[in-house]
Amino acid sequence: MVATMRDVARLAGVSVKTVSNVVNQLPDVSATTRGRVLAAVDELGYQMNYAARSLSLGRTGLITLAVPELALPYFGELAGAVIAAAEARGRTVLIEQTGGVRERELVVLTSERRRRSDGLVFSPVALREGDAARLEVGFPMVLLGERTLHGGVQHVAMANRAGARAATEHLLGAGRRRIALVGTYDEGGAGAGSLRTQGFLDALDAAGVRHDPALTGAAVSWTRSAGARAMREVLDRGVEVDAVVGLNDVLALGAMRVLFERGLRVPEDVAVVGFDDIDEARFSRPSLTTVQPGRAEIARTAVDLLVRQLEGGPVDGADEGSFVAGFTLQVRESTTGRSEQVS
Repeated sequence: MVATMRDVARLAGVSVKTVSNVVNQLPDVSATTRGRVLAAVDELGYQMNYAARSLSLGRTGLITLAVPELALPYFGELAGAVIAAAEARGRTVLIEQTGGVRERELVVLTSERRRRSDGLVFSPVALREGDAARLEVGFPMVLLGERTLHGGVQHVAMANRAGARAATEHLLGAGRRRIALVGTYDEGGAGAGSLRTQGFLDALDAAGVRHDPALTGAAVSWTRSAGARAMREVLDRGVEVDAVVGLNDVLALGAMRVLFERGLRVPEDVAVVGFDDIDEARFSRPSLTTVQPGRAEIARTAVDLLVRQLEGGPVDGADEGSFVAGFTLQVRESTTGRSEQVS
């Protein structure tokens, strides 16, 4: 026999309503009562009928995640973190890939596919301030990334400027002064590239170090090949380089490959740091020093905010509307030279 909610209530010694509140993760249930209900759920092997729940609530149990490109390691790993966070809240994730194209980002807001889900976690990179009115949608939504765009939409971001400054200060603290910057930033000044560049310059200014423009290698796309091209451009100018800041990890890895091609040792001759702490950073040789931007916290916070919107519950800090994840600097072989064991 399949266990029912009534069976769980009988075993736990509570009402069916209390069982419903617990399995739907609603507040106002004491920790003791919640523990008894969950123990009964485990003992009986009770499983919620999500189809019936969706019909009664007018919800599907699905949320949409829209990101620029899953081929970029950061967004692929972010998607995995969002899926895990959603599963912990009893939700399933549908993924949309926009390619970072404005028209496709706008379509996400109105498409029939999006309507099949209860809400949207959205990472736009091509929308601009003029698109703010398009974000006045009639469904729950949380924005990811740097483009706040609309003060009425809750927004989860990473500490781009502070993280890049910490990475640059790490290099300066090791005595590096001819630090190349690999990557580019948007003209609007609100994207990750612009904020990370500003953090890089903040650190140099505070240390009294002038940034030589010849040490900037432009990379329109944030890929390994773009990082390699940018690094070659800097080295071909004949300027002295003793360190590199990549605006993301794959740019840094592409740059590091070129340094090896040119016979330069990392980190003895040139130290390298990246940003994002993708999984590959731990397994590169040498392993890459990088900024870990709180990806799991970003995913968990975004899903929690969306679920609270769906359930009509209170949201901590809702008046501010903007949440910034903490970051850590993962110091590895590309700046210290010390070998390490990975697992």
